[in-house]
Amino acid sequence: QVQLVESGGGLVQAGGSLRLSCAASGFPFDNYAIAWFRQAPGKEREEVSCITHRGGSTHYADSVKGRFTISRDSATKMAYLQMNILNPEDTGIYYCTADHTCRENPRYWGPGTQVTVSS
Repeated sequence: QVQLVESGGGLVQAGGSLRLSCAASGFPFDNYAIAWFRQAPGKEREEVSCITHRGGSTHYADSVKGRFTISRDSATKMAYLQMNILNPEDTGIYYCTADHTCRENPRYWGPGTQVTVSS
């Protein structure tokens, strides 16, 4: 059974940092790309970042380049999203996803974790 469980969300002031974690199980972690998506109220869902299997390459939305860093750990089957210099536009529910490649609609999704950035 595939499971992706996010943690690390919360309330932070603008300019602050958060580190999201994603615990993966039930599938061959090294063979899957991991992506973080977010959904803000009234906005379309967007891909924030993606890291290919084995961490070969990473992709970032223009809005988070230079502020967010995605990473993965094969030994622990964990993925992370380090978020720095947060601003209120980063508020939303953040989802960890998995699929064979980085794509618009990944196959597997976690339940999400709320990130709220206050001004």
